[in-house]
Order: sequence, then C-alpha cells, then structure tokens
Amino acid sequence: MSIPKVLAVSISAKKGEKKKNVSKVKLKSDYGIVGDAHAGSKRQVSLLAIESIEKMRAKGIDVKSGDFAENITTSGIDLVNLPINTRINIGEGTVLEIKIIGKECHDRCHIYYTVGDCVMPREGVFAKVIKEGTIKPNDKISIKEKL
Repeated sequence: MSIPKVLAVSISAKKGEKKKNVSKVKLKSDYGIVGDAHAGSKRQVSLLAIESIEKMRAKGIDVKSGDFAENITTSGIDLVNLPINTRINIGEGTVLEIKIIGKECHDRCHIYYTVGDCVMPREGVFAKVIKEGTIKPNDKISIKEKL
C-alpha cells in the first residue's frame, strides 16, 4: 500500500449533494470544516478512500472525489477498518478522531440517484476535529498513537 495521504478536499453548502473540490480547507476544533454544510453536526468531517471510489468506477460509474459528498478523499489508508476513537494526524498537525463508520440513509440521496449507488453508508468514515488546522491535497496522514 502507498503512503497514506489526502487526495482531495471538498465542501458543499447543502447536505446530501456532491461536494466541490477546493485547494484547501480550514478545520475548526469540535466544529468541522469552515464553510461546509456538515460543520457543527455529529458528522463534522467525512472521509472516503479513493479505493472505495475505484470500486464504483469498476462498475462503470463515472465518479470522482467529492461525488459521494465526502470532505476528504484519502489514499493508502484502510479507513473503514480503523477502530472508533482512533486519532489520525493530517498535514501539519491537524488531528481528527474517528467517531462513526458508515451511516444510515433514511432516503436515497442525490448521490444515489445520480450515480446509482452510494458507498458512504458502507465505507464512509466520520470524524470529529480534535486539533484544528488547514489541510490540502498531498498532505500526509498517519495514525496517532494513543496516550
């Protein structure tokens, strides 16, 4: 597996829609990403591995980072198998704590109707911001040792 890193960062003004890729995002402690619809909720920051997106591409669906409404698209880290409360470092000191793996979809969302499936309920990971900072594509990701 390659070195764990951020491939893309994305935000949207409304919940349940594709997110737009941006050059960087500002994360605020115990809040989420400034300017994103999910900031302040229990799902402050969402992460999805490119490996999950590639599963959808293998089905012939044309999708890219942000299409599943994830804030951070990662590469080289097995997100879905990280234990709850695992802390990860991203870039220059930003720390996230994994809080939720997968999610319940009450209704089919815009993403489902657009691409025919949604991997977020199965493989999306949601985190709380422990230490704020700015993150951008190519920032390295590492698992923070528990104290």
